[in-house]
Amino acid sequence: MICLTGLQPVQRSKYTNEEFKLNTIHMERGPVMADIGGTALNEEERQRLLHPSVGAVILFSRNYESPEQLAKLTDEIHRLRDPQLLIAVDHEGGRVQRFRDGFTRLPAVRHFGAQYDVNPDQALDDASTAGWLMAVELLEAGVDFSFAPIADIDSGLSTVIGDRAFHSDPDIAGRLAVAYMQGMRKAGMAATAKHFPGHGCVQGDSHHVIPVDQRSLGDIQQRDLLPFRRMISNGVEGIMTAHVIYPQLDEQPPTFSAFWLQEVLRGDLGYDGIIFSDDLSMEGASVAGGPLERAEKAMSAGCDMILLCNDTDALDQVIDGLPPRPGPGRRLTAFEPRLQLAEPLIEMPDWHDAVARMSHLA
Repeated sequence: MICLTGLQPVQRSKYTNEEFKLNTIHMERGPVMADIGGTALNEEERQRLLHPSVGAVILFSRNYESPEQLAKLTDEIHRLRDPQLLIAVDHEGGRVQRFRDGFTRLPAVRHFGAQYDVNPDQALDDASTAGWLMAVELLEAGVDFSFAPIADIDSGLSTVIGDRAFHSDPDIAGRLAVAYMQGMRKAGMAATAKHFPGHGCVQGDSHHVIPVDQRSLGDIQQRDLLPFRRMISNGVEGIMTAHVIYPQLDEQPPTFSAFWLQEVLRGDLGYDGIIFSDDLSMEGASVAGGPLERAEKAMSAGCDMILLCNDTDALDQVIDGLPPRPGPGRRLTAFEPRLQLAEPLIEMPDWHDAVARMSHLA
């Protein structure tokens, strides 16, 4: 079990208050999560990130060369505004790990599911260790949170989910997802359950097609919603929507559906954290129209923060076209890191232990 020595309450900036004030613009965080093109900001990107509609940044593999370069990039992004723009990444392990060289190679979480079938206690402990290790390595580089863990169920149909899911049994998947989330929390990082209400029972990849799931609400409640329900009861801070259509319930994907986000998620499940849209540039979101129309429909349905990636023209249409409105506020504030490292990871025995355990699994 990770002992978490060397972790202390977070300090929001490494700079003095005077230095921070001299180098930042004071504005509240907006509802759009933007991306950038390379390993350093250009002037156009700096100006875009100062737009009042922007509140966070998501990074991809194209934004990474080394831990040192990443720390410099995140430092520059954080210094642009006060409160700081929050920085996110998809860093689950296995197929979806944006930063590799210089970071521990994390196993696909399916490993913990297979391990659970043999030794449940060890699997839960290892899943927690993986969440902690993922979080501390990102936090050391200045990344505030990862969109993890997956709460989807692997039904054997979805290739885009597959071994990204902990298990095919919803109860086991939920237990492992909570353990992973608790590991992230020990490091001071908030968690996001995705993709609500479940992407594991469709064949299509919503990056490229519009998947359709013909099941009833009862079927989904008895299976796919169980891990989300367990994570919500354990206080998960974020949930990301799926671009999947469930035509028996709504003609719109959950990203654009008040039924799914207000009636089911906020109402039936009692969730009060932030709702992130999945990337609105994906094909699965195309049913809602053009970029600005997608953004407006997602926010009207109940998304607190919308992602628009890999399409600079569409991003500009959205941030310039959205009318002024309150940002995610306290719901996004929950994603500010809650701890900081008191010493470099390389000097922490807990980190060495976690790396050895995960490297063996990977």
